Amino acid sequence: MRTIKLLSLGFLFIGSGALAQETEKNEVKKDSVKTLNEVIINGNVNKFKKDSNPTVSKMPLKDLENPQVYNSISGELLKEQVVTNFNDGMKNATGVTRLWESTGRAGDGAEFYSMRGFAVQPTMVNGLPALNNGTIDPSHIESIDVIKGPSGTLFGSSVISYGGLINITTKKPYKDFGAEVTYNPSTYNQDRVTADLNTPLNARKNVLLRISTAYQKGNTFQDHGFGESFFVAPSFTYEANDRLTFLVNTQITNREAANAPMIFLSRFVPLSFHSMDLFEKNYKNSFTSNDLSIKNPTYSGQFQTLYKLSKSWTSQTVISGSKSKTDGYYSYLWDDSNGDSFTRKISKADGNTATIDIQQNFIGDFKIGNMPNKIVAGLDYYNSKIENNGTDWLNHGTVSLANGTDTGDLSLEAVNTKLAGTSYISNAKSTAYSAYVSDVIHFLPQLSAMASVRVDYFEGKVKSPYEDSENKGQTAVSPKLGLVYQPIKDRVSVFANYMNGFVNVSPKSVTDIDGSNPRMKSFDPEHANQVEFGVKTNLYKNRISATASYYNINVTNRVMADPTNPNNSIQGAEVVSRGVEVSVIANPINGMNIVAGFSNNHSEVKKDNPASGYLGMRPEEAGPETVANLWASYTITYGKLKGLGFGLGGNHASEHKTLNRANTGTFTLPSYSIANSAITYTNNRFNVALKLNNIFNEKYYTGWSTVTPQALRTLTAGITYKI
Repeated sequence: MRTIKLLSLGFLFIGSGALAQETEKNEVKKDSVKTLNEVIINGNVNKFKKDSNPTVSKMPLKDLENPQVYNSISGELLKEQVVTNFNDGMKNATGVTRLWESTGRAGDGAEFYSMRGFAVQPTMVNGLPALNNGTIDPSHIESIDVIKGPSGTLFGSSVISYGGLINITTKKPYKDFGAEVTYNPSTYNQDRVTADLNTPLNARKNVLLRISTAYQKGNTFQDHGFGESFFVAPSFTYEANDRLTFLVNTQITNREAANAPMIFLSRFVPLSFHSMDLFEKNYKNSFTSNDLSIKNPTYSGQFQTLYKLSKSWTSQTVISGSKSKTDGYYSYLWDDSNGDSFTRKISKADGNTATIDIQQNFIGDFKIGNMPNKIVAGLDYYNSKIENNGTDWLNHGTVSLANGTDTGDLSLEAVNTKLAGTSYISNAKSTAYSAYVSDVIHFLPQLSAMASVRVDYFEGKVKSPYEDSENKGQTAVSPKLGLVYQPIKDRVSVFANYMNGFVNVSPKSVTDIDGSNPRMKSFDPEHANQVEFGVKTNLYKNRISATASYYNINVTNRVMADPTNPNNSIQGAEVVSRGVEVSVIANPINGMNIVAGFSNNHSEVKKDNPASGYLGMRPEEAGPETVANLWASYTITYGKLKGLGFGLGGNHASEHKTLNRANTGTFTLPSYSIANSAITYTNNRFNVALKLNNIFNEKYYTGWSTVTPQALRTLTAGITYKI
């Protein structure tokens, strides 16, 4: 429970710093550039807090005005923690844990996380769909925005989760010249070089260019496995005049990796494993070969036009596209149900995932009588295509955990010979046409309400060896309501919300119980409804920002097996997820910064076919019930040691039922507490850092009906030169 103790210590820091701050006077000034009248305090004040992110509500709205909960993980925090991979950045998000690492496979090869009891992937960039089948490089990230709850009203349902969504806000060009280069050597022969260049392209400084780039290569903590990637992200801004602005953002990634196969526990027969002993014995055994790599080249691009129609109205036109390829070998290990061995399933993947999104938004900021009013109204077209043209799945060797042996020949020649002449071809297409409107009106300076609604029309088609269906059209309506009251204006807000999310369900092939009368059966969209209330604060001259909330998410109309006909599917399953979350970002005294979070989630399948084994159980995608995170740092702000900083923190997760079914049994991954630390020194030209993750070298696991060991102690250094 080391991290719980660290959390307690962090909150004590907050309290003592707040008392000290009472006697401190700071110069306060208004930022004339930002339309939100955001208050900024000179000095090192809550530098990890983003008071407003227009992506969250698709309009400029302060956090205290927003009835929705979100965590924004700033680029400054990622730098201080010497973050070199996306998952380490996500560890700062309240209530979020990783379920699956990136597999690289087509369609859903990115990392999976659990949020408010539901699985979610990072699928949004600057509020727009941008799918990838690999991992996200953190070098171009301005912030990671973890937006909580079913957010179908503003973002649709095609690429988000009932629990929320993960958005990447990218770095944008600015009007001064700046550049920096960073080198990060790390444990396991890992090396990383990044660069960030920003420059005006003309004397008027209305044409701006920024380029972020990174190269990374290294091994893993296991006996085999590696990753090598090159990333570049040019972004461009052109301010044609005081009313018209063009923005272009592109990201290009070329990545190759040999990933350890996931170890799946059997879902169909009673569990034969009852302890972690054999898995711990093979903690460093990857059961793969560096010859069996997978490539995930990815491209995404966004083009925006912002036009100031009048003093009160702005037009935003956006075209966004992404394409991610899968080319290489993907394998996993499947439980043989004997308490020891697993069979390797392997295929050679050749797939493409492509999306295009077009949005037209009108953003208004005006008064109705004496009541300030903010509104966004938009139209959205989204299209995605997923193609698979690889080989079929074949058995290739048996792994024994008891002996640590593997009967599969993992040479490239042997695997290619095995897969020769087989094929697996499938494709899926989906299109959504949407219209939405969201309005925030201030009835009183301290009382505001949000009312939003979205209408979606879906079309889709799936063709594979196991399914051949076409959805001729489905319509879903998604409302959202919120209420905010500020008993202390700009300091404390009490909020409540009702939010809706949905999933478009593709038709399925069904027959009568005797196998006759084959047909395609259509379904209504599944719906998730959330009720949430809580409090947000911005106290002690903006030094302490905190959010505490209780939520209840009810997902109804889920498709399930027909208890009277195994060849049929019906709707009617129900899942309930409820919990509490507390997030704190604080700067109690000059130089000290704290980011902390705590969450407890209870999820249960309330209605389902009992034969499926889920009824009354906690869903496996729900992750650990209790999750906590802390990062506390202090940087000396004066004297000869000015710029020297120290950081300490970590993550805690309770036990996780990675397989949890009444008809097979429950396999539980143990709880864990991981501690991390950092030492940094910064001046005008240089930054030097040393980061130690998993200080006590603890063995811990994640999974989603799988058992996946996580990285052991890792030391990463960093040196940055700034111009």
